[in-house]
Amino acid sequence: MNILCAGAAQGLVKALQGVFLELTGAKVEGRFGAVGAMKEALLAGEPCDVMIVTEAMISSLQADGRLAPGSEAALGRVRTGIAVRAGDAVPAMASPDDLKAALLAASSIYLPDMQRSTAGIHCSAVLVELGIAEAVSSRLRTFPNGGTAMRELAADRHPGAIGCTQVTEIRYTPGVALVGALPEAFELATVYAAAVSAATRQPDLARRFVELIAGPRSRCLREQGGFEFTASMPSGGRLPG
Repeated sequence: MNILCAGAAQGLVKALQGVFLELTGAKVEGRFGAVGAMKEALLAGEPCDVMIVTEAMISSLQADGRLAPGSEAALGRVRTGIAVRAGDAVPAMASPDDLKAALLAASSIYLPDMQRSTAGIHCSAVLVELGIAEAVSSRLRTFPNGGTAMRELAADRHPGAIGCTQVTEIRYTPGVALVGALPEAFELATVYAAAVSAATRQPDLARRFVELIAGPRSRCLREQGGFEFTASMPSGGRLPG
């Protein structure tokens, strides 16, 4: 079964691959990356049984007939946060001034794609709003998704490197530590959801995977990875409508 998946949910999908194989006998093949890249892949005809991207993109692709209506379920809400290498000094992050000082002091700043990823687009806008985009431009290190950016941050041996991406991508990456979510003034909390592709040849299997990844069986795993839940998001994950 083929899955196109935003980087924010990559760790979750990989953690559930073995469970799904045991339950159904089906092997999950996932492609992971920025939400914009996943949309491009779907529209280009890449094999897809289940898509996991932002709630907003799911709705848009359902309206276009690319994803099956009524098949969607929410995984949870994910905040954008700041990371450092495990063991490095943790900068203050309580205010916009703290964030600005930390970014200006960083030896390198690791980010996901600043044009196609949810966190990368947001981080780019934050740099502009803080008035430091030009000052830190030579220290930006961008990668196709946040997971790759965090792995590169973990491998950076220079003191003072910092990263910014979705909290789930930070928590699922060995060698980096979550400092915290962005200060309230720059907060970004994105709901991710899964839905069945309208072109799938195995809809029952696809629905079972959506039920597994967004349902009560994986809720604790999602919480541990950084997904959050709201009153409007039932334990089964179904999006309100």
